[in-house]
Amino acid sequence: MPAPADRILARGSLGDWPLTWIPGSGGMRYLADPFGLWREGRLYVFAEHFDYRDAVGCIAVTVFDERLVPVKQAIVLREPWHLSYPFVFEAEGETWLLPEAFESGGLWLYRAAAFPYRWERAHRIALDHVPLDTTPVHDGERWWLFYAPAWPETARLTRLCAAYSDRLEGPWTAHPGNPILVDPHGARPGGTPVWHAGVLHLPLQDCRGTYGAALRLLRVDRLTPDEIAATVSMTLRAPPTAAPFVDGCHTLSAAGPVTLIDVKQTRISPRGLLMRPLRDLRRILGKAGQQPRG
Repeated sequence: MPAPADRILARGSLGDWPLTWIPGSGGMRYLADPFGLWREGRLYVFAEHFDYRDAVGCIAVTVFDERLVPVKQAIVLREPWHLSYPFVFEAEGETWLLPEAFESGGLWLYRAAAFPYRWERAHRIALDHVPLDTTPVHDGERWWLFYAPAWPETARLTRLCAAYSDRLEGPWTAHPGNPILVDPHGARPGGTPVWHAGVLHLPLQDCRGTYGAALRLLRVDRLTPDEIAATVSMTLRAPPTAAPFVDGCHTLSAAGPVTLIDVKQTRISPRGLLMRPLRDLRRILGKAGQQPRG
């Protein structure tokens, strides 16, 4: 979307801007959870790559030139467990990737060994819960992580937690107010924190009616180790320019002059339903043999 994230927040809508589509979806697979970095005139968009035939997500990168024409796409990170939500960012002179990996039983921070195609595990981050969609931000004084707890399952979409640390690698301290938000309409993170008019706004998933139906922006007016004061400020829905993919929009990521979103269309696939029992069996067998490598 050819607009910076703070302009979208000022407008309070995803509007009717023209969209540049990321190739790779369709034919029993999709891309979701886009996060991007610009480097030397190119935009690197990392996303979950999901194939219904094995149902184990991995991380792909799509490279765009300065005109937002895609020039290359590749899988850059696979693990025995499902990966998604590849939050990519720069800090401390390094490039980092913090994908969701709750099926591994924890959270791993990866360092770019050869950006953007090779990543190595750098730190295992210990939190008070196994986290989902972990979202980092530095407030100028300390690091924060926002995340949804994986357990109990009823909390995955409705509770938001936070932790803080002086260093990216930790140790991390859970906020004493956890969960800092409980909302049946949705509280799971959904993209990059955005500073607008000097105030931090955190995208959250709005799951009323369907998973990832829309996005809500959580305005964080106070953020300290002792207190968090936040209110939902607006709701963003899939723009009309995304038609027919207007059944949901659950990620909003700032990437300089552009903003990355994902949208969806709900369809019933007889082929996918027939494959589900075999796919579930493969996942069960795969989990039985999983052991995170340190």
